[in-house]
Amino acid sequence: MTQHAADVVHRSVHSPGGRIHLVEQGTGPLVLLVHGFPESWYSRRHQLPALAAAGYRAVAVDVRGYGRSAKPAAVDAYRMLDLVEDNVAVVHALGEESAVVVGHDWGAAIAANSALLRPDAFRAAGLLSVPYTPRGGPRPSDLFARMGGEEFYVSYFQEPGRAEAEIEPDVRGRLAGFYAALSADTMPPPGAPDPHFVGKGGTLRDRFPRGPLPGWLGEQELDFYAGEFERTGLTGALNRYRNMDRDWEDLAAFDGAPITQPSLFVGGSLDASTAWLADAIDAYPVTLPGLISSHILDGCGHWIQQERPAEVNRILTDWLAVLPGRKEEAGRL
Repeated sequence: MTQHAADVVHRSVHSPGGRIHLVEQGTGPLVLLVHGFPESWYSRRHQLPALAAAGYRAVAVDVRGYGRSAKPAAVDAYRMLDLVEDNVAVVHALGEESAVVVGHDWGAAIAANSALLRPDAFRAAGLLSVPYTPRGGPRPSDLFARMGGEEFYVSYFQEPGRAEAEIEPDVRGRLAGFYAALSADTMPPPGAPDPHFVGKGGTLRDRFPRGPLPGWLGEQELDFYAGEFERTGLTGALNRYRNMDRDWEDLAAFDGAPITQPSLFVGGSLDASTAWLADAIDAYPVTLPGLISSHILDGCGHWIQQERPAEVNRILTDWLAVLPGRKEEAGRL
């Protein structure tokens, strides 16, 4: 299935879990863009034209469980191994042997593991907002259960049906709360309760209330996101959180393993992920020995490629331009 709108192409390709919907723009070396929660291919709307103009074939996917991609019923169909194989299937379906993969939020973890598990298919990895943390340590559910004496949002999401029951009656309001709470211009002030901790017996509504929209998100953009999740529900997206212990078991052979391909990291100085995982960033000389470029954007929140699109686009294209083999690959096109 292919649909053209100007020079943007929507299509669906086959993967082991069913179809993967993608949006493509430009020609040149393939750059695969992978989104996080709760987003879609649309979160890369600013990167597609910028990468295309710079001479790349930019492809943004709907991750399994989102948008127009397949939504398997089984919870364990959303384990990391399956999402990596979806990425490989996209690369091959597009007639390519390998690609650069760039992910944000959960997409950063998917991108990192794609590079780790399938170096034959992914020659470089860009990670936005969430640093690379090799597999290791205690079982994730045990770790989150011990955090802070309150209920961490990940634990809340791991219980099947619980978050859906709260979010789905007011998808638009809950999404607006998520986006605002983690955006630089609308996040809670210093000293306010951390929205990532729901509180014993609390709700997402308590910590992610609907308020003013952040500057990067207009009503039309919110309408798009809300429309996608109102149509699909949240279960497929939330099932990613429900596989973290399975991932820990599946990836046991990769405990502490570095990603050796050329890499990039970009985070926001006001993003909680940057603070919580500061040790992971400090460990990059060991865990990302191929790191070419690392940036912390001052005064930026979690949704960096939407909050600061021009800056992120420049960082991405500068990094892509110096990747090994870029000139040779472009010359074969």
